[in-house]
This record gives sequence, C-alpha cells and structure tokens, in this order.
Amino acid sequence: MHIAIDVRFINSGTGTYAVKLLEYLQKIDTVNTYSVLVPTKDKAYWQPTNPNFTVRTVPFTAYSFNEQLGFLRYLSALKPDLVHFGMPQQPVLYRGKKITTVHDLTLLNTYNSDKNWLMYHFKQLVGRFVFKDIARTNNHIIAITNNTKNEFQTYTHINDDKITTIYEAGEAHPTELKPYKDLPFTRFIMYVGQQPDYKNVRKLGEAHQLLLKTDPDLGLVLVGRMNKDTARNKEYFEKLGYKNIHFTGYLPDPQRDWLFTQTIAYVFPSLMEGFGLPPLEAMAYGTPVISSNASCMPEVLGDAAVYFNPHSATEMARVIATTIHNPELLKNMVQKGHTQVKKYSWEHMARETHALYEQVLRS
Repeated sequence: MHIAIDVRFINSGTGTYAVKLLEYLQKIDTVNTYSVLVPTKDKAYWQPTNPNFTVRTVPFTAYSFNEQLGFLRYLSALKPDLVHFGMPQQPVLYRGKKITTVHDLTLLNTYNSDKNWLMYHFKQLVGRFVFKDIARTNNHIIAITNNTKNEFQTYTHINDDKITTIYEAGEAHPTELKPYKDLPFTRFIMYVGQQPDYKNVRKLGEAHQLLLKTDPDLGLVLVGRMNKDTARNKEYFEKLGYKNIHFTGYLPDPQRDWLFTQTIAYVFPSLMEGFGLPPLEAMAYGTPVISSNASCMPEVLGDAAVYFNPHSATEMARVIATTIHNPELLKNMVQKGHTQVKKYSWEHMARETHALYEQVLRS
C-alpha cells in the first residue's frame, strides 16, 4: 500500500512530532511505501533511511486557495491508498482515505496580537469550517492528549470510535550537549518556546520581577526564535524597565538542552496547549518543572510538576519562590520527573499510529 504523510510543518514548532513519527515508522514498516510531503524550501531538512520512504516537495501554503486547489490536484495525481495529514489544514474536497492529527484548538480559541486582525479572524473562520469538515470526512482523527480529544469532540460532536488519543513523548540527548556561552546569570529560571499571547510570557516576566524583590540575582532566560511575537515581548519588557531577563534567540538543540541542565527550574506559564512538549523534555534532563495548571498540563505532567494559576502573576511568583528555595522538594521533583517521562515513548506513538493506518486501509 502507498501511504502519503503530509508534514508541511516539519520545520516548525510542531515539527518534532513529524520527525519522530517518521524516524520510528521507518523502523516499524518495511512493507508499505511512503511519500513524505514537505515544503519545497525544506527539501533537505529530512532525509529517509528506509528505501520505502520518498521525500516529495510541495509548494502549498496552509489555509490558502492553492492548498484547496493545487494540493487537491497533486494528491489526486499521486493516488495514495491513505493520506495522513499531520495537521488539520488540508484540501477539504479530497475524498480518499485519510487520517488527521489534531494537536490543539488554539487557532479557534485565541487571537495573537502580533497578527493582522482581519487576516487572523479570516483564518479562524476557515479553521472552524476545516475542523468540522475533517471530523465528518476523515476516516479517523488522532488527538495528542485527552484534553485535545475532549475539546475537539465538544466542538465537532465526533463519536468516540472515530478519534484516538496518541501521546507524544519527551527525551534527552545528554551526549550532544553544548554550553551556551552568552549566559549572563549563574542562577536562573527558564522558558523555551514560541511567544504568542496564549503562551503567557508577559505574565511570567511580571512574576519574575516580583521574585527579584527577595531574590535580586535571579535571572529569567527565554529561549526561542526572535520572531515578531518574541521581539514584541522583548520591547515590552524593556519599555517597563524589567531587569535580569535574557532572550537567547534561536538555539540549536544541544545548547538549548544544556540550559535545561543548568537552570534551577523550567517554568511553563501557558494558558493552553495541545501537549506541552518542552516541560516533558526538561524533565528528561532532570530539570524541575513549575507549570500552569491550565489545559492539558496536569494530564501530561502528572504529579511530577508543581502548578500555579497562570492568570495571577502573584501566585506564579509565590509558587516559583517556594519551589526553588526548597532543596528537598526540588530533589523529589527530579525523581518524579524521570518517572513521568518514562510513561511516554515516541516508538509507542509511531506503533499506535501505524496500527491506525492498517485499520483504515483494511476498512
């Protein structure tokens, strides 16, 4: 059978899911043939090791007319027996067998202030139609947490037998670590990831400034690409005169992960997530995690994290302070974190996904 996997997002924040799925599918399946669909600009980003896998480049932008018409023609000519769309955006008129992974519903539930208001709300309108359409026309839906599954079912009223939760995973690569030499602090807490409004980084900055009143040498390190939303946060903090906040910009994984091993704690202030991969990755490195209690975070992180109300900078600061100044608690969190990480496996994720492929192909 011929399976096409749409990973046009492979070089994005969600790209780890695509890379790990492909990595383990190549080990699991030596029978079916696969077409891996990547953006033209990312042709060299991923290369197969299994001869049954072929990289094909596609120039179709998500939520565009070209996606609806050009991508539809492309898939019709490719004639796969099954398409796995790694994200909800897809040609709505494609009627072959298909599976879609839904990572989260943030597009429907948020507005990012760095975006054009009119275009963003038009994208939301299209997104609302697409989400309901894929629930109706796809053979199966994959959700990456029960929280996402429940939100998607509430929105689309899809039946339980048509949607499955398949968790992601977090892992450490300790032999690949490389020091980040521009670190201005010896003691710091950190956040990794993009910084649109729903990530709640400004509230984290506010909480950090409260912490400085009793812990004046504590730094806050923010790791992530210096794109529009990150630059806006940096400008916002500078305008308010916030101190001891360091933006690293983009870092390769070995440097990013080295910071995990140096920080007192990883703080995750997000208001909503599909899975929340960075805190689980932090746990894999033995980093204590202090997290928002919203969305899927308690589901994924369990009792290995300490939680706060993300809407209150005062509570966030209080929980961070009581945690980082309690050596016994930090030690216990490290142990629990290692246990929590072991509950998830990228190989298991790929095997469950492959089983769905076989199920849909037989149907």
